[in-house]
Amino acid sequence: LQVCSPGFAFDDRRSDAQMRFFCVPDVDECLTLGRVCQGGMDCVNRVGGYTCVPSEVYQRPYRQSSPVLPELSYPEPSDPVSDTFLPAPPRFVEPSYPRIRNPALCTLGYALAADGTCNDIDECETNSHQCHRTQVCINTAGGYTCTCAEGYWLFHGQCQDIDECRYGYCQQLCANAPGSYSCSCNPGFVLNPDGRTCQDVDECEEEPCNHACFNTYGSFMCNCDEGFELASDGTTCMDLDECSFSEFLCQHTCVNSAGSFSCVCPPGYYLYDDDRSCEDINECDTGNNTCTTEQVCFNFQGGYTCLGPLQCEPPHVAVSDNQCMCSAENPACKDRPFTILYRHMDLPAGRSVPADIFQMQATTRYPGAFYIFQIKSGNDGREFYMRQTSHVSATLVLVRPIKGPKKVVLDLEMVTVNNVINFRGSSIIQLTIFVSEHPF
Repeated sequence: LQVCSPGFAFDDRRSDAQMRFFCVPDVDECLTLGRVCQGGMDCVNRVGGYTCVPSEVYQRPYRQSSPVLPELSYPEPSDPVSDTFLPAPPRFVEPSYPRIRNPALCTLGYALAADGTCNDIDECETNSHQCHRTQVCINTAGGYTCTCAEGYWLFHGQCQDIDECRYGYCQQLCANAPGSYSCSCNPGFVLNPDGRTCQDVDECEEEPCNHACFNTYGSFMCNCDEGFELASDGTTCMDLDECSFSEFLCQHTCVNSAGSFSCVCPPGYYLYDDDRSCEDINECDTGNNTCTTEQVCFNFQGGYTCLGPLQCEPPHVAVSDNQCMCSAENPACKDRPFTILYRHMDLPAGRSVPADIFQMQATTRYPGAFYIFQIKSGNDGREFYMRQTSHVSATLVLVRPIKGPKKVVLDLEMVTVNNVINFRGSSIIQLTIFVSEHPF
């Protein structure tokens, strides 16, 4: 079977001895196919095909009724086995391109160039378009189109700005601009690379706080160590003066320090286990005193004293280490106390009043006798009062606050009266009170 390429046909006028035929280099479809072009279009033959062109603009180089075929030369077959012959390249024939009949006419949107061709008119560059002043002109082949720039939309034939802020383009802050917009973030946030969303800033990485820093969403918070307080700037830590909170924080003296405080006790005291209370140092028990072997160490709140050996004033004689006696048989003892008993006690300053601080009573009772208790001497400030609690006893009462340090010597007298035998006598307790300087 012999085959020719599309647009070619067998030449039945030529064949060889083996009955092999040759292909005509071209078929004029404009003649063989009839009216292949319609709608005011003319057919123009091409090598291997055809083209339809407008009849009012172009003319054919030859009439359809009398085609002119170029003279072709055919090669001799070189392959006796092959049954197919393809046409050899024809000698050069001038192609039948359309030629301009009316040089003044080009398709709408094109203009005639000097070389006779129609070139596209750039209506945007020549400002011959009909786009609104708010629109953007874009040139196309043979025409143009009107559109809106980015950030605008077409509304009633005009380009109007799109308010991107209205449609939530930004996560936090948005500022609209003609044809555009810009996003920003609240303090404590930074704009992400996408230009729309915000990311929390970890301010603590910059160490803005004196002590501890806690990052929060959009901000941060400073915290101070124990014993410090945050200043008004929110970042600086100032020492907290704990001593200014209360005068009862320490029993004696509060000493402030950076971030803390300490309690201090006066001489004669030590700081108790709670680090706030003061306890008296018993110098007599610890041996930290200056008393001699002949003296007796007496401890009181905040100090001590050394008591010498008992010395009785004549006509009294010592009957024990703290008692002097005057015999009734001795005429010199008349109108003198029968016994003098020496006692000592301590009293903290600021003791609340009234307060019962000492009690005395008759040790020997006589039938028909009654007893009178009174402060004979030493109560110059009227701080004390003697209250009789029974017919044989009485209590010494502190009725006024007393300040120290001071030593008060009171002669507490018990008068015995017996009218039956017409007897009147007295006994004295000489009470020495060491009033401390502090109320503890």
